[in-house]
Amino acid sequence: QVQLVESGGGLVQAGGSLRLSCEASGSFLSITTMGWYRQAPGKQRELVADITGGGDANYADSVKGRFTISRDNAKNTVYLQMNSLKPEDTAVYYCNVRTPIWYWGQGTQVTVSS
Repeated sequence: QVQLVESGGGLVQAGGSLRLSCEASGSFLSITTMGWYRQAPGKQRELVADITGGGDANYADSVKGRFTISRDNAKNTVYLQMNSLKPEDTAVYYCNVRTPIWYWGQGTQVTVSS
């Protein structure tokens, strides 16, 4: 079983920045891919970015050039640095970890005001 603890969400003005963190703990042999998804009201959950154990990152087109995903394998932690935030980035952001079983965090609200 894997437990995920997220932090870093909040309210920010358009153009601002936030950094999300997610630490994994529990009983697992290894973590493969770590990532972030988001879900806005009335919309489906979508991939924001993910990163493999080797550091290969994948981004949604809508966040390329603005968001940066990184991970600390020693701490089993994944980060999402979000810059130049837009109102359309407003959503609940969910951490995702694969062992390769998929685990989800509880979600953290990000609200970007115009």
